[in-house]
Amino acid sequence: MPGRDTAVASGKELQDEVAALGRALGLSADIEVEVGRRIWGARRRIDVVLKHPETRVSLGVECKYQSGPGSAEEKIPATIEDIRAWPIRGIVVYHGAGFSTNMESYLLSTGMAVELSDLKPWLELYFGL
Repeated sequence: MPGRDTAVASGKELQDEVAALGRALGLSADIEVEVGRRIWGARRRIDVVLKHPETRVSLGVECKYQSGPGSAEEKIPATIEDIRAWPIRGIVVYHGAGFSTNMESYLLSTGMAVELSDLKPWLELYFGL
């Protein structure tokens, strides 16, 4: 996709962009929310938790950025499994030219992922905005 790397250049910037988009839509956005532990004992943190102020509907967002081939892609299946253990619904928001076509296909096939460029309409539909 042309222009995919113009909005953000790191995982932290992606996290900030997701929170800013949520706030622009009238949602509250909390970053690095601790929620329980992983199976090996480490604290579980959700990158961004968006919440509708009136309905109190929540959504956890795990942010994955990859500019080139590397390890972020290798962690995706474990991330999808971890999201299933969250106490709220969750998705992966991904961005960057480094995701292979196969991994992007896998992400989309889970029904639990959205590319950053598609996030705004996805959130509007999910939260009924």
